[in-house]
This record gives sequence, structure tokens and C-alpha cells, in this order.
Amino acid sequence: MGWLSNFVSELSWALTRTKHIDKDTIGESKLKRVLNTFDITALGVGATLGAGVYVLTGAVAKETSGPSVVIAFLIAALTSVLSGICYAEFGARVPKAGSGYVYSYVTVGEFCAFVIGWNLILSYVIGAASVARAWTANFDTLINNSIEKYMMDCCSFDSPGLAPYPDLFSLIIILILTALIAFGVKEFAIVNKIFTVLNVCVIIFIVVAGMTQADLHNWNLTPEEIYNMSIEAGLTNVTMGQFGEGGFAPYGFAGLISGTATCFYAFVGFDCIATTGEEAKNPQKSIPKGIVFSLAICCVAYLLISSTLTLMQPYFLMDKNAPLPYAFEAVGMDWAIYIVTIGAICALSTSLLGAMFPMPRIIYAMAIDGLLFKFLAKVQKKSQTPVIATFLSGGLAGVMAVFFDLKALVDLMSIGTLAAYTLVAASVLLLRYQPEKKDAGRRVSSMKSNGFDHEKTMLDTAPMTNENLTESFQLVKLISPKNNRPTALTSSIVNWATGVCSLSMVLFSIVMIVAGAMGWGTGAILFATIFGIFILVSAIIIIMQPQNNEKLSFKVPLVPYVPLINMFVNLFLMVSLPVDTWIKLVVWMIMGLSIYFFYGMWKSAERTGQRTPSELQTMPDPAPTNNRHDYDAVPVREDDAQPLTEQETESEI
Repeated sequence: MGWLSNFVSELSWALTRTKHIDKDTIGESKLKRVLNTFDITALGVGATLGAGVYVLTGAVAKETSGPSVVIAFLIAALTSVLSGICYAEFGARVPKAGSGYVYSYVTVGEFCAFVIGWNLILSYVIGAASVARAWTANFDTLINNSIEKYMMDCCSFDSPGLAPYPDLFSLIIILILTALIAFGVKEFAIVNKIFTVLNVCVIIFIVVAGMTQADLHNWNLTPEEIYNMSIEAGLTNVTMGQFGEGGFAPYGFAGLISGTATCFYAFVGFDCIATTGEEAKNPQKSIPKGIVFSLAICCVAYLLISSTLTLMQPYFLMDKNAPLPYAFEAVGMDWAIYIVTIGAICALSTSLLGAMFPMPRIIYAMAIDGLLFKFLAKVQKKSQTPVIATFLSGGLAGVMAVFFDLKALVDLMSIGTLAAYTLVAASVLLLRYQPEKKDAGRRVSSMKSNGFDHEKTMLDTAPMTNENLTESFQLVKLISPKNNRPTALTSSIVNWATGVCSLSMVLFSIVMIVAGAMGWGTGAILFATIFGIFILVSAIIIIMQPQNNEKLSFKVPLVPYVPLINMFVNLFLMVSLPVDTWIKLVVWMIMGLSIYFFYGMWKSAERTGQRTPSELQTMPDPAPTNNRHDYDAVPVREDDAQPLTEQETESEI
């Protein structure tokens, strides 16, 4: 059973193994810092105001929420703001490129970082696929749906979860943009700002022109009116109650919550801001501002668009793929279709680039760290881009765009993003209750092992005072800790309480969703009460523990309340998504964890570059030297510690 003991030891080490960056050089970057707050805000808006505006609004309104899609967008926006605040603190802690993956790797641990990174890959891939399908649908309206008609006659699908027909045009669009990104996309910020401003102008036109055709009665239709209007519109096989019970929320509270979970997809573009940490002039200030500003602009835009659309046309008569052009056609404003469609194509192009650009960067960062296969870190010499990661992620997005339905793609992206954001919120919470580190850097020495020279690294730990060593657990310390500063014990208490609280939130959400659909019985009330008490008690225990006073340029306010609320809302929205979406997520996670446990955990650069736990206890402190495992560190020669030439750097990669 030695292999099992070894595996458990490695696993326990991997759970807490962190990525170390020299504190003195953490703000340095090989990239040019040219982005100001306006540039970063424009990046967030451009990546966010895409498929959500021009496609998702109609799909959610028709099938899930009805006119209450307005409220669904509002709840999703508030949830995204909470997640954005948590991201902002990570950006202040680690002003490096790599989004939540690098943030969590540096501050929390390797395993958590892998899960976040793996889910971010899913989100970006699905985001690119869904936006590509939306791009095709809007372009198709300009040519009288010629693409759809031809493909439906040629090779239509008839299977749940799959698209009505294979969208080969989306695959072509994705491959073209993949090639552009792989072989050189210059002045990306300038192009993005131009298209973003154009997109905002089109949205203003849609709201102003659409509100002239608004009918408040569309928010208060009766089931009889819905049935009669459906028959008059030529819908076939329509039954009474097929489109809900009428009114502002025809599908009830369950439909509103389910719609909110899907609408969350519309706001996920803001995390591309987190990838600009090494290109922003002042990342500690401009990234938090950019996140908040972009989310605020997008929230207002989504509320106005969803209100305009549902007031212009009854929700059950909307087109799922291109609702805005068809809505203007339905009210007799055919001339506006071309303006709306051109605006949609520009916005979706920007959104598609916003989804595809950071996607290979996450894969590249994980491959450089050894958590994914090394060949994915191959950099093309001329363009200096991760070419293999770019084409692999683009190809995967293209395949998904060909076969999967837009709604299925959006749900899968939402659950992956919600999972990543939940872990980010939990990470922020745990960090606030950790003992302060005495040194954020790491010490490196050259060691001999099996005849080869390689670098070994010692992990930094919190100061081990007598109080840390002798403090023992007592029940009273759950609500009345002895110290006013965090210790190893109080940090452990918070870790366990957070785990119990998270599990209770999931179970409470399941009870709420099931009871909402099947009715509140005695058992549902009992279980909801039990799980609610567990959440409350766990939260109180966390609140009573001391926090560290580490100074940052931006910190999440009202900790632990904001992270806990964010975690609960995210988990509740995840639970409300369809079962088949969860099955797809489980399959995706099984694939990822298989790669990690059989490859990444053993090939991790932090493992191969650090001493094992047993060595940490026996080896003396080495003198500090250059750290070649730091993220984005400049490679150096071992003989004279000088920067490598371009040719040597390429051979190293």
C-alpha cells in the first residue's frame, strides 16, 4: 500500500501548494503597459455586450422567464457585481495576467487553481461557440435565412440538446478569427473601442426606436390571449398553457430563477479584464474600476434592451436566434432591421474576439505551470503567440458551435462560470482569515538529485510562534477566539466552517428548487430549516474569527458577508440549471481531474521546483537566488545569471 500512501501525501501537498512570485518584482511585466481605465472598461463592455443583447434576451424570454427576463437580468447583474468585486481584490493582490487561475494559484493553492482554470477554459470555449452561432443567425437575416433553409433541407438534426442543423458557417468564422489571433492581432484595444462605441450607439437606437412601438399590455397577457395570438401567428400544435400562465412572470418563480441562471452568461465577459493585469498602466486601480464600470454599463444596457424587446412583441412570438430584427419586422419597421443586424454583427464580432483571445492564454499559463500538457505551451517564434493552444481551443469551440443548440451552450457556459466564480469568492473569504505571511517570496537553492542539478524551493509559512504551536482547539473558540489576529487554528476553523456552509447552501438550494416545483410539504420545510440553520451557524462562526490586516489597494468590503452572499447566489443559480447541464459539467470535470491526477499533479512546475514535504523538515535555509519558476520571469543562464537571448529563450520553450 506504499503507492496509496505516496498518492495521499502528494495529494495533500497539491491541495495547498501555491505558485510563488517574487514580491519585489510582482509589478514588473514584459508586456507594454498602455491600457488606461477607459481602455479596460471598453474591453469589458465589448466582450460582454454581444450574444446576451442580440440573442439571449429573446431565447430566455420565450422559453424560460417571459417578460420577467428584465428581473432575471437585474439579479444576474447584481450577482456579477459581487463576483466582480471578488475578482478586483485578486487583481489588487496579484497584478499578473491569467485571470482567476493565476490569482488563485498564487494565493490559495494548486488544486483550486486547476479547477478554476479548467472551468474558465470551458466558459471561454462555450462562449466562443455560442457567440459564433449568434453571429451566423444575425448574418442569416440579411440574406433571407438562406443558410438555415439550405442546411435544414440538406442535413437537419432531430435530437434533444443538438442544434436543428449543423452550423458550418460558425465553424468557418471561428477558424478565421483563430488564425488571426494565432498569427498576429495588432491594435486590439483600438479596434475593440471602435466596435464597442458603434455597438453602444446601435443599442441606444434600438431602445429609442423600439420604445415608440411599446405596448404595456404585452406584460400582462392572459392565457386565453396567449393561445389565440399563437394560433393567429400560425404556430402549430399549440396547447393552452404551453407558454405559461400569462402576466409578467408566466413561468412562475422557478422560471425566473432558471432564467437568471442563464442570463448570468451575459455578464461573464468582465473576467477578460482580469487578463490585462500586465498591460494596464495602474492595474491595482484601473482593473477594479474597469470591472465595476463595465458591469454597470452592461446592466443598464441589458435592462433597457430586455424591456424594449418584451414591450415591442409578445414573448412567445419572439425568434430565439435573432429576436431584435424579427421584433422590428413584426411592428412594421422593416427598415430598422439592417441597422440592428449590422450593429449585432459588429458587437458579436467584438464579443467573439473577447471570448477567443483569453482562451488560449489560460491554456498556455496552465501548460507552462505543468498542469496541462507541455506541448500546449509552444510559442510561435514570429508572432510570439501560443499557436497550438490557440488552434486547439478554437477548433474545440468550432466543433461545439457546429453541433450544439445555443441554449444548451449558454447553460453549460453559465454553470462552468458560476463554479469558477464560487471558488473565487470562497478563496477571497479564506484568504482574509489566513495568518499573515512573513515573506511573499520564495527561497531557492541548487540541489543534487540523481546526478542532475535542479532547483529546489522552500515553501514560505506563517510565523510559527509559541502561540501557534501550542494553541489547541476548544469548542468555545468557535465563537470566542482567544486572539485578535488570525492563527493556524482560527484559519482552520474558517476553512471547515466554509466547507460546511458551502455544502449546506447546495442542499438548501436543492430543497428550495424541488419544493418550488412540487410544493412545500412537511419534509421540505424540515430539511430547509435544518440546512438553513447549518448555513447560519457556519456563517456566525466565520464572522467571529479574526481577520488579517493586510493592506491592499482594493479589498472586498463587508467580508465575510459579500463573499458568502455571492457563494449562495452562485450555488443557487447552479442548482437551478437543468440536470443535463450538470451531467455535461460532471463529464467535463472528470476529464479535467483525470488530466490533473495522472499528469498535472506530478508534472507541476511547483512540485518539480520545490522540496518535498519531508525535505522541508530536514534541509537548512538556502541563500536566495534567481527563481526560474516564477510566472512571467525572464529566463536566465545558470552560469552568469544574465538574460537569455531570443534564440536561447525559444530553445528553452
